[in-house]
Amino acid sequence: MAKWSERLSELGIELPDVVPPLAAYVPAVQVGSLVHTSGQLPIVDGNLTSVGKVGGDVTAEDATAAARICALNALAAVHALVGIDSVARVIKAVGFVASAPGFTGQPGVINGASNVIGEIFGDAGKHARSAVGVAELPLGASVEVELIVELR
Repeated sequence: MAKWSERLSELGIELPDVVPPLAAYVPAVQVGSLVHTSGQLPIVDGNLTSVGKVGGDVTAEDATAAARICALNALAAVHALVGIDSVARVIKAVGFVASAPGFTGQPGVINGASNVIGEIFGDAGKHARSAVGVAELPLGASVEVELIVELR
């Protein structure tokens, strides 16, 4: 049985504290053997790190780094609810990208989330995914990511 906490340590990745909800919701909910996370923004130590439209005020590279932060925040929500070592696999990632007119690189941006999931979980991190361009995200964030994981 894989110990994801050990893999995180090997990679030098420390899951952050769970980002407190910004409205009337919880960070993650378990339903049977699945955990669904709420959409997570690129918040580090209480600060939103990437604001604006990708392809406008935010570069695709910066948004990709922000998507990685979002994924780690989602994994932190999973960890706080059930413990990261109880994850069997990541089933789906959904990424939202606040996009400037004409920006069509949403899949590349959300690779920031998918790639870190792959680094941590290997084959158990291969997931289905949606990468959606949107006009606006909460607080003006450039990226938001949510996850569905299966438990052991």
